[in-house]
Amino acid sequence: MSADEYGTGAGYATFGLAPATRAGGVLSNGSLQAHRDFWDFVVDGTPLLLRLADLDAVSPLAADLGPSIFTAHVRLLLLESGAPLAGGRYVIYGCPECEGLACGAVTAVIERDGPDIVWRDFLWQTAETPDPERDGYHGIGPYRFRGEEYRAQLGRLLAADGEAGAPAAPPRRVLLVGQRVAVLAKLAAALRAIGIGAEISRDAAGADADELRTYGAVAFGRAIDEGERAAVREAFAAAGADAVFVDGLPPIIPLLVARIEQALDRTPEEQRRLRGLRTAERGSGHGGGPAAEVVVDVAMESRVELVGYRLDRLHRTRVHELADQVLEPGTHRVPLPTAGRGELHVVARATGSVLVAPARR
Repeated sequence: MSADEYGTGAGYATFGLAPATRAGGVLSNGSLQAHRDFWDFVVDGTPLLLRLADLDAVSPLAADLGPSIFTAHVRLLLLESGAPLAGGRYVIYGCPECEGLACGAVTAVIERDGPDIVWRDFLWQTAETPDPERDGYHGIGPYRFRGEEYRAQLGRLLAADGEAGAPAAPPRRVLLVGQRVAVLAKLAAALRAIGIGAEISRDAAGADADELRTYGAVAFGRAIDEGERAAVREAFAAAGADAVFVDGLPPIIPLLVARIEQALDRTPEEQRRLRGLRTAERGSGHGGGPAAEVVVDVAMESRVELVGYRLDRLHRTRVHELADQVLEPGTHRVPLPTAGRGELHVVARATGSVLVAPARR
């Protein structure tokens, strides 16, 4: 098969890697969704995962795998060992929660063609023997990559830590600073359950700089005064730590987990399905006062779930299911509930993305 039959333009597609995140969380129904950081494949400047509709999956190049397993996956893609599936097939994306085919995986034939590498015949595979006609991604690929570029990009992942060009996984630890021990313990347990490290401390201002650099986010409880918050921020700044600070939220565990996931997300803006979340007034509501709505900006067709959380006067958590539907690219508006008192915060979720915004009434 000729080069022009495989690639785009002059016959070649460009190949690269970019950090991506599959946001975890404690969902409104109480189920857990694992947090996964991974390297996505970038073909002709666009992450390949974004070409595969609304697919909740991660590449085999996940940052939380052990070094030997991670290295084995890289060497597979470098074709240094035989294909793991029949027909010369390799897993390109799989289930974020497990590694089996039963949940389904995107696979493709990867092969050498002279000095080049070709990815072709993409399909959704749930068994050892797939049906290409029924399960194929007929609009995806084939892609021809220059072998030198392909091997150089994947070879970066095999470099030892500290060597030039070796990418580092983003910090996946969170420091919790607060006074309400019971809430902090529940929050730490929820974060650990979805794969995020969490520690509770009131001594961050005096901590070792190397230790502070291992945190990707710091969450302050509402009872922590501004002086202590400022001291913690100064300690992180002096350590050169790139942590995001989270505060101002009520003690609702699913809401706090969602906001911390947003803080940990280092996915480039152009790769995100959700681009913005805010609330706004929309004319007059019940009784003549202004009604409110949540406004969500969607970058590509995605299933979007919108959930509101608030504490009532007895400090019980109230959950409002606002929307759960497939949305086209663009700006969408959903009315907010008018019943009930207490501050309301909205969580928006799409595949790999989560955003949190306060609802102003």
